[in-house]
Amino acid sequence: MLRDITLGQYYQTDSVIHRLDPRVKLTATVCYIISLFIVDNIAGYLIAGLFLAMIIRLSKVPLKFMVRGMKSILFLLVIAVVFNLFLTPGEVVLTFWKLKITREGIRLACFMAIRLVFLIIGSSVMTLTTTPNNLTDGMEKLLGPLRHLKVPVHEISMMMSIALRFIPILLEETDKIMKAQIARGADFESGNLLKKAKSLVPLLVPLFISAFRRANDLAMAMEARCYRGGEHRTKMKPLIYQKRDRMAYGVLALYLAVCVAVGRILL
Repeated sequence: MLRDITLGQYYQTDSVIHRLDPRVKLTATVCYIISLFIVDNIAGYLIAGLFLAMIIRLSKVPLKFMVRGMKSILFLLVIAVVFNLFLTPGEVVLTFWKLKITREGIRLACFMAIRLVFLIIGSSVMTLTTTPNNLTDGMEKLLGPLRHLKVPVHEISMMMSIALRFIPILLEETDKIMKAQIARGADFESGNLLKKAKSLVPLLVPLFISAFRRANDLAMAMEARCYRGGEHRTKMKPLIYQKRDRMAYGVLALYLAVCVAVGRILL
């Protein structure tokens, strides 16, 4: 289960998407998420799906590797679908006990499921094709104008980069702790939901201790190396837009224009 979480992992390969500037990928991810909330019809989601399929194809990351990450949010997906299915008012098509399924609820539940799947996979493409260091640099550049408002841009970018970098490490640590406790007779599978939640307490305590220890070691290592972030810190590999990056912005603008047009025409 833990190995199915792909968020924060980097898939190393040589592709057009990997070579894009991280600022392009960050901007594209945000715009793609916004587009999922702009469209509200089958044609719009079909266009969003085709665009995502094209990006996955160009990234050379196996689709099954991305789909595997959906298992970790399956419970959230089911809850979102069920709530929209039974709690949306409208024309009733089926009654089950005191619960009513409406035509509008079915439509909204389907669209919500598609939206969540596209959102998670689209976000995974960014993290799978961008190293944490490049992600930090790109985020810092994009948020640069906020420095004039006294926002600690570098510190925010560094914290997000460290958080993403630690996700695979903490997952591996959790897996080791679970295997050690299962070997000692712990049971994480049987019982009802409350019993399963209680069985996770012995797992969370050592995990939090390990996380705080790693965070303390990282802070001491940065202090020992006299790390000081800020405006005057130089980059070994400064970000410079290439021709492919400008072309990617053009494709993104075209995609957003098509989404807006389809949304208005089929409204």
